[in-house]
Amino acid sequence: MEFVPGPAVHRVLCADCGTPIVPNSANLCVACLRNTVDITEGIPKQTSVSFCRNCERFLSPPQSWALVRPESQELLAICLKRLKGLNKVRLTEAHFIWTEPHSKRLRVSLTIQKEVLTSTILEQIFEIEYLVQHTQCPDCAKLAAKNTWKALVQVRQKVSHKRTFLYLEQLIVKHGAQKDTISVKEARDGLDFFYSQRSHAIKMVEFLAGVVPVRSKGSEQLLSTDTHSGTANFKFTYSVEIVPICKDDLVCIPPKQARQLSNISPLTLCTRVGNSFQLLDPATLQTCEISAHVYWRAPFSSLATVADLVEFTVLDVEPSGTVRGKWVSADVQVAMSGAFKSSGAHGDQDMIMDYESSTLSTQIFHTRTHLGAILQPGDTAMGYHLSNANFNSDDFASLPSSRIPDVILVKKSYPNRRKKNKTRNWKLRSIAKEAGEEGETGSGRGVVGRMGGRDQKKVEEDYELFLQELEEDPELRATVNLYVAKDANMRDATDGVRKKGGQYGMDVDEMDTSRNAAANGDEEDAEEEADFPHVKLDELLEDFDQMALKDSEDV
Repeated sequence: MEFVPGPAVHRVLCADCGTPIVPNSANLCVACLRNTVDITEGIPKQTSVSFCRNCERFLSPPQSWALVRPESQELLAICLKRLKGLNKVRLTEAHFIWTEPHSKRLRVSLTIQKEVLTSTILEQIFEIEYLVQHTQCPDCAKLAAKNTWKALVQVRQKVSHKRTFLYLEQLIVKHGAQKDTISVKEARDGLDFFYSQRSHAIKMVEFLAGVVPVRSKGSEQLLSTDTHSGTANFKFTYSVEIVPICKDDLVCIPPKQARQLSNISPLTLCTRVGNSFQLLDPATLQTCEISAHVYWRAPFSSLATVADLVEFTVLDVEPSGTVRGKWVSADVQVAMSGAFKSSGAHGDQDMIMDYESSTLSTQIFHTRTHLGAILQPGDTAMGYHLSNANFNSDDFASLPSSRIPDVILVKKSYPNRRKKNKTRNWKLRSIAKEAGEEGETGSGRGVVGRMGGRDQKKVEEDYELFLQELEEDPELRATVNLYVAKDANMRDATDGVRKKGGQYGMDVDEMDTSRNAAANGDEEDAEEEADFPHVKLDELLEDFDQMALKDSEDV
């Protein structure tokens, strides 16, 4: 095969240094062309960016503040906005150059192109150094001063417990509704949310109306006005009242309203609370949904709450055949808890129970319940004892005695499991941080119950009841976020270590010790309920604040 040489490349000498180069319109080599023309002229080699130390946000020109990560694309975009003269060149590449985190410097490498002469494009790589200047954003400046909030949302519920606000706090954390909140303050019957903008407060009111049945009312207060420009400064307050009916409450609907609600029985149980609440008749399994708008037209209160529940023992369960969803109607026989305990007068024989000769505590009650699919003979259930109850309600007094059952069962309970006090392998997050915690949210009980005083013990009891409701109700548990408790295994391992008062424990009488050991043995001998609802591991989320802290410690 015959070799065919390629066309000859003609070269000329550079006009400055004499180096052979490919001919171009300037007749200069690249080095001489860069010495002659500087395409980075007009672009500053050193500038600054503003950083707020309190909220850790960067100033994004002209006036917005953005929360960005170090060496991210968002931070690079903010840095490029600070440069003047980039509109005269073509930017082809930009990236960060590593610097010490505490150096207060950011270094960015830029690659730009520009046409210097006719059909001659020059490319150049250079670095720009940014000085991080610590300043204070307007939001943090308002936080540092006093009485600078512009909008206030007052959430109230006129009930004797705090479980509604404990659940509401978890909904706020799950949906991130607290991100615009300046501060949260506990009041007597609820919480106060403070905001720097009116739109943020309106957004919170709309969120609350979507998760709980409420009614709201707004007001405004004039602070100052400018007659020349026609502008005024206002403070806005929004009052939000939650319906005073909670889950598992006993409700007596006014007879007129009960006829309007598909002629449901007036004596009902509240089974679910969302943006509306659902009432259930345990005898017929008939349900009705009452919205906030319908409720506030003719409001009514609950007869009894969870604090009035009495423990019963189930003797017999006979399903009646009516099924509606997860509810199964059944006729049950129950007795007061502890009625089977033997007394010294009868020896080893159990106490005899009948209808005529027995007292109220040893009487057998017949009732119809909606828990036919859950209860079994021998189980323990919580319910309302109506035969010896006295309610201050005209609607309840107007009901005929034939329509009032002796007992209304509400839910199944697990007393043997509760006695063992096993440590939970999960925990909740909170809006407010406890002392010494890191991150945007805390892992303690949080903002509810910080007032202290006489109600501190009551709030602790409400918090424990709320945790038990989360364990026993999968539907309620699905609406909140549960996190893995890292120290649960450690606490379980150390539960049986300290038995005699530790290093400085006092001497204990041997007889008392034997009695305590016998009592503890009885509790341990009690079999744990087989159907106790356990929180599965796939329902738990990792605690990212603890993960970040652990990673930093490992480094």
